[in-house]
Amino acid sequence: MIRVVVVDDEAMIRAGLRMLLDHQPDIEVVGEAGDGERAVAEVRRTAPDVVLLDVRMPRTDGIAAARQILASSATRVIILTTFDEDEAVRQALRAGVSGFLLKVAPPEQLVHAVRTVAAGQALLDPAVTLRVIESYASAALADPRAAARLADLTEREADVLRLVARGRSNAEIAAELYLGEATVKTYVSRMLTKLGLRDRVQAVAFAYESGLIRPGS
Repeated sequence: MIRVVVVDDEAMIRAGLRMLLDHQPDIEVVGEAGDGERAVAEVRRTAPDVVLLDVRMPRTDGIAAARQILASSATRVIILTTFDEDEAVRQALRAGVSGFLLKVAPPEQLVHAVRTVAAGQALLDPAVTLRVIESYASAALADPRAAARLADLTEREADVLRLVARGRSNAEIAAELYLGEATVKTYVSRMLTKLGLRDRVQAVAFAYESGLIRPGS
């Protein structure tokens, strides 16, 4: 079973999310909270696989809660966001969350997101993630410290990182580089390990921050 904690300051939204997720045969909602401070406590109490975190909440907001959760547990975080919260999503990327989901997303997309993140993958929603990464990357020069870390990668690992940053799946990377999909998975794993990154979401952010790719490239 995939264990989930649902966090939103609106009780009706929490109830709807709980009803949807508990209806799935492989997902169980083990806790909920109405603000970030309680969310951190609930994660510590229940040790879920995934936490769904709203951004705008009283006391402690979703971004601050995500930082605390990711610093002290193996729980993976999905941020619930709207289109007008670009800065919050940029902060969440830096904190190391595993995915973003629009609050207006259809129910099946939410279920897919929970399963995807619980399986150790990142949720790269082009409607949110890549748009936000490009918006903050275009506003700043490459971070010299991040750029220096690129030297740790082989040429092929750097190629894989470029394609991950463009939102390519492993199958698409394999086709573009004429490699087997299993080989691509190995390159992705090595690249993440060498750079000390949690998942593909952080890899995309790193590729822009390091200057490996630029918006529009």
